[in-house]
Amino acid sequence: MKRPVPVIATLVVLVAIGTMIALGFWQLGRMQEKEIELGRYASASAMSAEVPWPAGKADYEGAFYRRSRVECVAVEKVETVAGHSASGETGWAHMARCRLADGGMADVGLGWSRNPQAMEWAGGQVGGFVGPYRDGVKLVAAPPQAGLEQLAPPDPRDMPNNHLSYAVQWFLFALTALVIYILAVRKKWRATAA
Repeated sequence: MKRPVPVIATLVVLVAIGTMIALGFWQLGRMQEKEIELGRYASASAMSAEVPWPAGKADYEGAFYRRSRVECVAVEKVETVAGHSASGETGWAHMARCRLADGGMADVGLGWSRNPQAMEWAGGQVGGFVGPYRDGVKLVAAPPQAGLEQLAPPDPRDMPNNHLSYAVQWFLFALTALVIYILAVRKKWRATAA
């Protein structure tokens, strides 16, 4: 007895499975790209030469984890956010929003403390390490400013590289879709045979 295979359902499932497998391989490619990027960042963090403060998004990539310096001509505000000290203790990072001489803005991690109360800082020249912050970059002051303790410097090892787990998920989704399809077709065959 010939068992009919639902053509449209089979095509839909095959396209879905193919897409999921393609997304899994894409994630494996992204994993390799991320490993190269993290290696580049690790090399950058070992460099001692300063780079100019990044003027825009196009400059972020080349400045991450490098030393830089800014001249904070006006402090717009100082706020506290959760942060870690250089020794790994949890507490508060004191972040200053600075206006630069060229009219640009910079976020500066002044330092770390156990006290969440925002402090006064008059600005001035500050050097440190460039790291990711929200949608932009920040300068983690080294040495710390305003009598604070050293804030943990940006570390490329903190950047997640979870593309392998995403790839495994896509492959498992594809396998699950295939198993569900096979079970559904077998159930239909049994129903028509009875």
